Amino acid sequence: MPPLYSVPRPVSISCDCRSHNVPPPAAAFSPPHNTVWIFHGDEEYLSLSDDDNLHDSPHDDQYIDDVDIMLEDIQAGRFSGVPSNESFNGGGTTSVEPESTKSFDQLLVDARRPLYEGCTKYSKLSFLVKLLHIKTLGGWNVKSFDMLLQLLKSTFPNALLPNSYQESRSLLRGLGFTYTKIHACPNDCILYWKEECPKCKVSRWIFNKSKQKSIPQKVLRHFPLKPRLQRLFMSQKIAAEMRWHRDQRINEHGVLRHPADSEVWKAFDQQYSWFAQDSRNVRLGLVSDGFNPFNNLSKPYSIWPVILVPYNLPPWLCKKDQFFMTSLLIPGPRSPGNEIDVYLQPLIDELIDLWENGVDTYDAMIAQTFRLHAALFWTINDFPAYRNLSSCSTKGKMACPSCRQETDSMWLTYSRKHCYMGHRRFLPSGHNWRKKKSIFNGSVEHREPPAHLAAEDIINEIQNIPFNADFGKANKKRKRTTEELNWTKKSIFFQLPYWSRLKIRHNLDVMHIEKNICDNILGTLMNITGKTKDHVNARCDLSNLNIRKELQLNQDGQRITMPHACFTLYGVERTGFCNWLHDVKFPDGFASNIARCVSVVDCKISGMKSHDCHIFMQRLLPVAISGYLRQDIRLALTEFSTFFKELCARTCKVDVLERLQVDIAIILCKLEMIFPPSFFDVMVHLAYHLPREALLVGPVQYR
Repeated sequence: MPPLYSVPRPVSISCDCRSHNVPPPAAAFSPPHNTVWIFHGDEEYLSLSDDDNLHDSPHDDQYIDDVDIMLEDIQAGRFSGVPSNESFNGGGTTSVEPESTKSFDQLLVDARRPLYEGCTKYSKLSFLVKLLHIKTLGGWNVKSFDMLLQLLKSTFPNALLPNSYQESRSLLRGLGFTYTKIHACPNDCILYWKEECPKCKVSRWIFNKSKQKSIPQKVLRHFPLKPRLQRLFMSQKIAAEMRWHRDQRINEHGVLRHPADSEVWKAFDQQYSWFAQDSRNVRLGLVSDGFNPFNNLSKPYSIWPVILVPYNLPPWLCKKDQFFMTSLLIPGPRSPGNEIDVYLQPLIDELIDLWENGVDTYDAMIAQTFRLHAALFWTINDFPAYRNLSSCSTKGKMACPSCRQETDSMWLTYSRKHCYMGHRRFLPSGHNWRKKKSIFNGSVEHREPPAHLAAEDIINEIQNIPFNADFGKANKKRKRTTEELNWTKKSIFFQLPYWSRLKIRHNLDVMHIEKNICDNILGTLMNITGKTKDHVNARCDLSNLNIRKELQLNQDGQRITMPHACFTLYGVERTGFCNWLHDVKFPDGFASNIARCVSVVDCKISGMKSHDCHIFMQRLLPVAISGYLRQDIRLALTEFSTFFKELCARTCKVDVLERLQVDIAIILCKLEMIFPPSFFDVMVHLAYHLPREALLVGPVQYR
């Protein structure tokens, strides 16, 4: 395991790991005592120190530790006697709703009481806060936390400890960690304001014979955004970090290290200069996807959290768990699907208010209040969720949200699906591959690449589509007209005043695309049943299209044989490939144990997660296929691997991304000459649009 290097402040160092191509952090924002770089394979060090050099005010002798500073910031956030640096006019909302005076006074009392008689390091409050923090980081369940409390109470009977997790949470009620319950129609028609749904007439309540308490059928949990954003500025240190993108970011021409370097960010600042004037205004990204919260995966259930990410923070904090803000918990058991807009309404209302009016916020760094505004820049989703949030259909003839009605799709009669080829249209107009017929789809390519739609064109397309078109799973779905193209509805995000002017609104999930491409390649190389794209129906499609005659089925009387493909491993080759992949070793923390996904006896590979496919595509694929496949096939797959490796770099250069945009068209054309049409599902095609998205919104790691 490589060593952890640490240097005293204020020295700034850069990581010497070759895979960490990031600039040295500014000395003013180095950690308080030592700068610790975490390498691949090293365990992250969790500091529980109470020191914070940004707090220079003397401590009150009544307090055991510096938890009083946190309480002072929270109390100041109520705007009681705090000076303001600007005049607040225009209907902005006030600060956080006042917490219960009794609860907050109890926090002050607990902050003055030592954990036990004679303790000078921890107060009752600070010890409880740290204990709950460790529970969150360690992923403890409530039962294990209660068992730990009972052990501590029996070991230290004089310590002031709570009896259970619930009592621990109640002690911290004064900090304002609350959420709102909103009842929803079980058919996803509406959020309830009356007793029954006006659309499907389903009751709001579950039938209860006892009638002692009404139980709602479905509950949306909404965590208000405004208090979460205000809380970011109640800490002097975090308030300083929220200005990083303006005060400390290195602005180097042609280099993308942060979303603030991106074209979308800069264009937004030019269009809305009033928003850009204050570096504290928050720019957000939205993430959502469904998962099964139960251990029993055979029980179908899908719950959808909606999470917001603030992009004001520096790279080493931007994607940390503690800054992810859960806004909504959309209940199951079914996925909300197209009706997700019903549940997003509370969040959209907050975002509109934060844009138009803002919220009065206390800045602990300068001890003043200011008007905080926020804007949602984009969403980040895998492709199935992309359809729900963007309102663009991701299936059928127009599955590509970028090419839209100009998507080159072809229906495969025998494979019973669409394929997406025709990547020669992205080549330069004079490229000689445009004239080749037999090695591609049997025709000459004269078309130009699809044009990117401007904001005005999108507005014209969706202006006649209602926001709440046919919401509710009990309602009969309407058929789209030809004028609506691939729009399934008018997305609720268009209620945001600035949404239609953004250059990009929904991001493709690079890891999801990379995993699907990896599955296609592995399944076809290893000829895995059910996963290979080279099967009997695919060979029949070749005959139907009259291309690739060397791969078409051979019929000798009543006997039909399928010729061996040059891109598939057979016999000893498959065994050698599996043995090598099973025995490969990685540094600790670099990747999971991929050997668990490899069955050497059956020569099968299954169960690889997204990060496993990420490692395989970028690190293992070029080595694994060496010596097995033809040189042209090895070259095409190696170039595909290099493409993803350069695309996912932490620091992106504009000239490199522009080169990747040209390279990926050539790579996809090379793959068209190797693999059958059934290989080219929409995920393979979407790889072409990834470099452009990186040019618009910045490095992949932020989305």
